[in-house]
Amino acid sequence: QVQLVESGGGSVQSGGSMVLSCAASGYTGSIYCMAWFRQAPGKEREVVAIIMGGGRTKYADSVKGRFTISSDAAKNTLYLQMNSLKPADTDMYYCAALLADRTCSASANDWDCWGQGTQVTVSS
Repeated sequence: QVQLVESGGGSVQSGGSMVLSCAASGYTGSIYCMAWFRQAPGKEREVVAIIMGGGRTKYADSVKGRFTISSDAAKNTLYLQMNSLKPADTDMYYCAALLADRTCSASANDWDCWGQGTQVTVSS
């Protein structure tokens, strides 16, 4: 099993920056790729960024050029650097892990493990 714990959320003004962290524990050797998703109340969980083997990354169009996903294998930690934040970025943010050699999909239904989420609020 893999456990994921997010941290780093909070409140920031529009244009500000924030870093989210996701600490992985357990059988982390089984992780194939990791991602950040976000979800607003009443809406579907949507992908923000994915990091795959070899450090390849994918981003949602809405965050390209502003957000950066990265990982530190030695610390078993996933990061999301968020710059130029907008009120539209206000959401609950979740990290996720895929534990099998499957496509690192943008669909939340395809991911195996989830953290508890951390709230990000951007004020105008």
